[in-house]
Amino acid sequence: MTHFEPKFIITSKIATSLMRIEAAKEAVRHLPITPSVLATLRETARLYSTHYSTMIEGNRLTQEQVIQVVEKRERFSGRERDEKEVLGYYAALEKTEQFAHAGYPVTEPQIQLLHALVMAGGRTKVKPSPYRDGQNVIRDSRSRGIVYLPPEAKDVPVLMQTLTAWLKAAEPDGVPCPIRAGIAHYQFATIHPYYDGNGRTARLLTTLIMHLGGYDLKGLYSLEEYYARNLGAYYGALTIGPSHNYYLGRAESDITPWVDYFCAGVAESFANVQKRAQEAASAPDYSPLLRKLDPRQRTALQLFRRSESVTSRDVAQLFTVSQRTARNLLRHWVEKGFVVATDPAKKSRKYALASDFKELLP
Repeated sequence: MTHFEPKFIITSKIATSLMRIEAAKEAVRHLPITPSVLATLRETARLYSTHYSTMIEGNRLTQEQVIQVVEKRERFSGRERDEKEVLGYYAALEKTEQFAHAGYPVTEPQIQLLHALVMAGGRTKVKPSPYRDGQNVIRDSRSRGIVYLPPEAKDVPVLMQTLTAWLKAAEPDGVPCPIRAGIAHYQFATIHPYYDGNGRTARLLTTLIMHLGGYDLKGLYSLEEYYARNLGAYYGALTIGPSHNYYLGRAESDITPWVDYFCAGVAESFANVQKRAQEAASAPDYSPLLRKLDPRQRTALQLFRRSESVTSRDVAQLFTVSQRTARNLLRHWVEKGFVVATDPAKKSRKYALASDFKELLP
């Protein structure tokens, strides 16, 4: 195959999604968000993307644990592989943003470097990953039956060349950026150029294309959350064609259902960002106060939004730790002036947010 020409039509549903995307994009662009608040929102989006994209692949770390691994390099016994996946994806996401800022068109070396970072466990000095040199097979984790048989290794280089060539030509041809990104995601997953890390790299490629096209929404959105909330729909939308074998119809299939699914997801994600950004733009700038708090303290604010006082059991449930660990954490927070003890009883001791931080609550 020396030419890639995806088959799809812009249905009324896709057109509606594209209009919603444009409306949210313009609304966010004009919101007066302060640089400090914007930086906080961007970091939250990076952490969300990292959590959900690795969760899709079976990563067992909670969102709070992902924050601890990325920001404080904390370790969790028995989760070493999960930690490396998180650090690898976060590093690759940062590199994606650097590529987008540079503004160069998508190239194969860029994609290969992103994949190398995904697989490097947090190391940033890596060489671009060569494509696989043999056949791989995607199997159902339970039945072990074949779900998808990608193209042979000998065909991967030319297929990747045609994908990047299509991306270069599609923009001047008038293909909307969200559709280009969705098609690139689909085709990369179809080619499956590596033995592992294809899904994560496909999602990073999507982000890169969206950012290059001006659809970064100030770096505030996480499309990975949309996929992760319903993995069945995600994989179902990607499963197109009459056979699990690449050579038996997938390359010629109509991918309109996938484009529909993808654009609806972008529209939903953008709408969520617009809502959060509007709230941030209208709220007081508490960033200097927030900077005094570590990730766990910021997360614990949600407990005090629900109740004036909390117990060690509440903290243990929030962070999925033992009550002993929670009590030690609360003792540390008392010393730091984040909370104050309101009940002298040791077993049922309650804690309230220190007055200095109460203005952070709505």
